[in-house]
Amino acid sequence: MKTYRILFVPVLLLSGLWLAGCQRPFGNQAADVHATTLTTPGALSIKGEAWADNWFALYLGETLLLEDSVSIDTERSFNAETFTFAADYPLHLNFILKDFKENDTGLEYVQTDRQQMGDGGFIAQFTDMATGNLIAVSDASWKCTAIHQAPLDKACESEADPVAGEGACMFNALAEPDGWKRADFDDSQWANAAVYAADLVSPKNGYDQIDWQPTAKIIWGADLETVNTLLCRVTVTAP
Repeated sequence: MKTYRILFVPVLLLSGLWLAGCQRPFGNQAADVHATTLTTPGALSIKGEAWADNWFALYLGETLLLEDSVSIDTERSFNAETFTFAADYPLHLNFILKDFKENDTGLEYVQTDRQQMGDGGFIAQFTDMATGNLIAVSDASWKCTAIHQAPLDKACESEADPVAGEGACMFNALAEPDGWKRADFDDSQWANAAVYAADLVSPKNGYDQIDWQPTAKIIWGADLETVNTLLCRVTVTAP
């Protein structure tokens, strides 16, 4: 009996800690929505909801507001985030969006039978908590630019030993443009976000737990598979 009790008690304790902390040791487990209340100045109370494949960071102007609660390094790190914050119009919302890549080849599961190009996707909506009115959604009006794209030749996906920067596995990697989060940054040369149907992205783990409004669209860069890091901007003025 002593041996049984010594083994059993830690299992219960570990299980209790896991449940209490809502931690997922692996990103491909049960669907998850992570809720955060942020302390920020402003007269407007806003509820934000977002889902990313795989990771995002949100800035209010140049100030980091929220990072995805599941690390980009977590395999199949799908989850939704809900958050509340205060702000004033105009809202300058800036996003860094990342799809998981193992290295600069842009591939996942390199040198396994699952080697592939990952596909990205992001959706968000923002609601005025006082009125219940939708004030912003992800859609084709957002201005975006890709700063990491790989592989430039999709034949890289079939390489037995893919090496970034060689053969079909060339890539483009750029630094974030200086001052891109500023309100006065000129994004006129950036592309409009591309909109994708849900059946192309196959969103999961938390996506279905959000009541998405019809105007909120899944967006990404020009190619779901080869765009790995995307910067997006939108300004929301008073209604």
